[in-house]
Amino acid sequence: MRFIGSVIEKLQRHPKRVVFPEGDEPRVLQAARQFQALRLGAPILLGNAAKIQDIAEGMNIPLEGIRIIDPATSEDTETFARRFHSLRRERGLRATEAREAMLQPNYYGAMMLAMHQADGCIAGASHISGSVLRPLFQIIKVAPDIKTASSCMVMEVEDTRIGEQGVLFMADCGVIPDPNVEQLADIAISTAELSRQLLGIRPRVALLSFSTKGSATHPSIGKVQAATALAQKKAREKALDAEFDGELQVDAAIVPEIAARKLPDSKIAGKANVLIFPDLNSGNIASKPGALRQAFPICRQPAW
Repeated sequence: MRFIGSVIEKLQRHPKRVVFPEGDEPRVLQAARQFQALRLGAPILLGNAAKIQDIAEGMNIPLEGIRIIDPATSEDTETFARRFHSLRRERGLRATEAREAMLQPNYYGAMMLAMHQADGCIAGASHISGSVLRPLFQIIKVAPDIKTASSCMVMEVEDTRIGEQGVLFMADCGVIPDPNVEQLADIAISTAELSRQLLGIRPRVALLSFSTKGSATHPSIGKVQAATALAQKKAREKALDAEFDGELQVDAAIVPEIAARKLPDSKIAGKANVLIFPDLNSGNIASKPGALRQAFPICRQPAW
């Protein structure tokens, strides 16, 4: 709970408004209740109020301090629809389609973020990734100095020798199937910045491959090498205090004993706290070790 504990402490000092589009999902109701009880901010549930109240009553979850908004009856829906239409009109979106979109909680929640009515959005408990990400991509622009929108997963392991006291930032695990050199460099930079913002750490970023410093040859290795060089250049231009190295195999990146043999002079090898995957296949697979433990409960937990 080291990472979660630090996030809780920050939110208790600076509470946030967080919108939950899946307001009638039982797990979301429980999460919203806990969010409010821990004084992390103001939870906002989207959905039919009567349905949410019935489910909450059946689960014995009090709704005091939790705001409920039904996009179908909200006074902001028409304003949101006009805003969405203005954003997507040049792409052929009709006004009626914009309003229909705003009746969908994921679109309504994304527009709440864009209109500064919420500080964050938590979704995906029952919706597929595409239906969660699509409204965000259509409504919210990336930061001015970043061209690539990507995902990041934060993993906390028991072994505090791994990453930053057991915390690893991993990207991209959910958005770009096969990033090119510039996209991969952008992913490395934005993930490094996020790790610094959330933990206050100096990012040590490893761009991963099946090769360590030329131990194999393949076009994909060249991509990782070029992305590493570009990320280093971008970091210098942004005055970002971070280290980047690649291409590295994952064991050389996070296991000190292996790094000492393979790359004894590296500032990152064996000490990486940010892992950048070369494509979505590797990132998505590596970020879900829990799936194996659930399928095969007799297996021991992976070392990382």
